[in-house]
Amino acid sequence: MTFILGLCTLFLTLFLLLWLFLILPRVTGRADMELLCRDYAHRGLWGNGIPENSLSAFAEAVQRGYGIELDLQLSKDRVLMVFHDDTLNRLCGVSGRIGEMTCAELKRLRLVGTDETIPTLSEVLALVRGRVPLMIEIKGERTDPVLCRRAVHLLDAYMGPFCIVSFSPLILRWFKHYRPTYARGQLVTRITKHQRKGSRLISLLLSHVLLNVLSRPDFLSVNERYRRRPVYRFCLRILRIPCFAWTVRAKQDRQKLRKQGWHCIFERICP
Repeated sequence: MTFILGLCTLFLTLFLLLWLFLILPRVTGRADMELLCRDYAHRGLWGNGIPENSLSAFAEAVQRGYGIELDLQLSKDRVLMVFHDDTLNRLCGVSGRIGEMTCAELKRLRLVGTDETIPTLSEVLALVRGRVPLMIEIKGERTDPVLCRRAVHLLDAYMGPFCIVSFSPLILRWFKHYRPTYARGQLVTRITKHQRKGSRLISLLLSHVLLNVLSRPDFLSVNERYRRRPVYRFCLRILRIPCFAWTVRAKQDRQKLRKQGWHCIFERICP
């Protein structure tokens, strides 16, 4: 009986050590998060006629002193465009994708009936000029080395605070290898529940941050619907990983999250 109990204790200890190894963030050489740990306006401070991910939305966020979360994709001629959706339908009223059109063609489109155009990352960096931090989401499910290389070409010369986030641990692993000084964050949600596609196994591993072993992120950015899961509380309280909750749409929710130690990525409110 003592032998069986000892064997069970050994297996449990090994399991816990393996689990801890898989979920650990970056341990050595961590990026400086001091200027980055604050609240961010999701796709800029948009609303009241200002489109999301537009220069006007970013200017509003800068004016009010909020960090800016934005999305990055490549045009057909490999220009870095700031745009969230997979298709152009919702925001531009035309069919097609960012990657199917050149930058010049995309610039002829207008965002939700306004005079705003789809900005390039160069335009955003020139507008912000380091006055507020940027949280830059690299779109894509797999590593796109062209997108990553183009991004670092601009960001290496940028003087303001910024961090990289992605749902793909492979993209974050690219930055781990080629730009280890960049702060990087793992985006977390139940992917198959929201997109109705993809591998359930991969979604399970991602939602329980078991693929941190690949990316070793400096922080987590978690869908606020799932923030109460024990693994996130463990990361926040025990491992002391900075955690961001998205997308917060009520002031009372933001206040509650802030008291619990979370930073917020918000929209439709002005905290």
